[in-house]
Amino acid sequence: MSALPGDAPPFISPFKTPSPEAGPELDFDYEDLVTEDHQPVDCIFYEKLYRLLAHPLYASWSGPGEGRPFLVLVNVGWFYQRKAPAVVPDCLLSLDVRCPTDLQVKEGHSYYQWDMGKQPDVVIEIVSDRTGGEESYKKGLYARLGVPYYAVFDPKSFLSAEALRTYELVGGNYRLTEPGPWAKVGLGLRLWQGKFEGYEDVWLRWCDENGEIVPTGEERAQQAEERIRILQAELRQLRGESPE
Repeated sequence: MSALPGDAPPFISPFKTPSPEAGPELDFDYEDLVTEDHQPVDCIFYEKLYRLLAHPLYASWSGPGEGRPFLVLVNVGWFYQRKAPAVVPDCLLSLDVRCPTDLQVKEGHSYYQWDMGKQPDVVIEIVSDRTGGEESYKKGLYARLGVPYYAVFDPKSFLSAEALRTYELVGGNYRLTEPGPWAKVGLGLRLWQGKFEGYEDVWLRWCDENGEIVPTGEERAQQAEERIRILQAELRQLRGESPE
């Protein structure tokens, strides 16, 4: 869904050709980088979806392994090369990296690959029209940048009858794959029909290594309350008490 930097025409690259990361540059200054585009989110559905892709992982996922951190960002610039414009995925997940400690300075505004040490592990793009290049230019770009898994969520079927298409990087190119869970990530993606923040729709959700939807904090609380009600009912039954 995110527009290409510089409002470039569809499928025409505004980026430099990806190349191996250069070493430190003495004249490099973070203040020279443009990290905000000041563009509004397309619509309320996408704004809610952004939260649904980010919040549950921080609320309910233990991460890729003990002591291994992760970072999930929505609509935030990914600077993969110094002195080149950022690409702005709708959502990115990167394992074994930490959020910058100071988010108020320029060094903490974006995903700088030279600081993080690696490209994201999963990138998700959300299709809002037929001009974003999600199945052409962007897919090629993310492949060249070495993103292991790429997902396209197309809820209005602008590009395909399939609402969710997921790809795995194999030999430098993407091939269609199952939406996970992916063993290398410990997560996958699922389409989920349900209500989020009072709105019923088909949403894109993360699932855990067992294929279960990763719950929001509110869903976790509801699940805990339901377990308590079941245990209380079982206890009353053992005591021979009448059900409430």
